[in-house]
Amino acid sequence: MSNQSLYRAYRPQTFAEVMGQEQVTAPLAESVKTGKIGHAYLFAGSRGLGKTTVARIFAREIGCTDQDLYEIDAASQNSVENIRELAENIYTLPFHSPYKVYILDEVHMLSKSAWNAFLKTLEEPPAYAVFILATTELERVPETVQSRCQVFEFKKPTRKGIAALVSKVAEKEGYALLPDAAELIAMLSEGSYRDSLSVLQKVLGISKDKKLTREEVEAATGAPKREQVHALITALSAGERGAALSAVEKASASGADMKLFLELVIEALRATLLIRYAEEFREKLKAEHGEDEYAALLAFAKGEGVTPKTLLAFLNASERIRYAPMPEIPLELAVLELFPG
Repeated sequence: MSNQSLYRAYRPQTFAEVMGQEQVTAPLAESVKTGKIGHAYLFAGSRGLGKTTVARIFAREIGCTDQDLYEIDAASQNSVENIRELAENIYTLPFHSPYKVYILDEVHMLSKSAWNAFLKTLEEPPAYAVFILATTELERVPETVQSRCQVFEFKKPTRKGIAALVSKVAEKEGYALLPDAAELIAMLSEGSYRDSLSVLQKVLGISKDKKLTREEVEAATGAPKREQVHALITALSAGERGAALSAVEKASASGADMKLFLELVIEALRATLLIRYAEEFREKLKAEHGEDEYAALLAFAKGEGVTPKTLLAFLNASERIRYAPMPEIPLELAVLELFPG
């Protein structure tokens, strides 16, 4: 593995390499093909989805060289003076390109006066100027600015899509990433391609062989251990309130992220119920979770203790955990609701 970060090493270089954003890349590629290039684009979506990467690809596709590409961090260069300087700069001709492209990242951070100054620039730019604005908070971009841009919204990838990405990158690096390990990385990344590759890099850094397991992902990231999840579900299956509360307490005392712990519990409960009631999902779940985890889930499914009511109680807990003063409280409440006596 090289010293370069995986995200940089595997950053897409063409529209075809961009995963899961066809609603953005297809119309941009078509505009390049037809030569109908707009003067302002607005890319919106959560962090780590590739907004600036797609902006750079688009700039390159329309013939913009590095000398005529300007990347501006609007989070730090957000004053009216910064925008006035930009406005003056755009009237100098490109060095070697048909276009000068300005990528403004985190553009929602511009001050009100900066927005007003920038609006004037957007209204009458020179023909060779192209602006690409990127934001994680579209609602903070003034409507007057949005109306002057072609707006593209980036979608969060599915967990399956992220698991496929990290498995592919691991393979290119010479490692085999086991399915349940890929699933956990996908969960930890919270819908960010960039974060998923950062997590994978941590795992590669501690691996002792070329086979990446879920346990290694847990060790590299501090994610809740599978045994902690199994301890709670075993207690729920047996209807043992005390053991279930103890499992929650032990997970909390170990320093586990209780929100993630709850997500893992919900995922295991869901899989248990699907194995029991929907046989057509069994092979899919076996592939996703791996042999060992599937065997444990199958054992839970053969019992009668885990029911749809169990899953519903913990889904309700997931709605409460964000606002709970102690993150273990919603899980404890779920246990008490299931076993009140």
